[in-house]
Amino acid sequence: MATQIVTIEDLEQFKIDLISEFKTIVESQFTHINVKNDEPKKTWLKSHQVQRLLSISPGTLQTLRLNGTLPFTKIGGVLFYDEADINRLFEENMRNKF
Repeated sequence: MATQIVTIEDLEQFKIDLISEFKTIVESQFTHINVKNDEPKKTWLKSHQVQRLLSISPGTLQTLRLNGTLPFTKIGGVLFYDEADINRLFEENMRNKF
């Protein structure tokens, strides 16, 4: 087994690379635009996140699903809601909009 020596320059380059990777990950979490084709990136929320966001009970969320007010996707028993649909629901139900 060959011995490798790590220099200070190697560590500095590793730090720069690591920070760059973290920056890429953080930026991808906070942007809502798909860079490749400038389309909005979908953000999916689970039921408990939607309940907390709207301050509603599980039964109220179920009613919104059943009457078609809030579209959803079911994958493997887990329900997901598009954040854009929730925002659209807020806009459509806004009162006294000037």
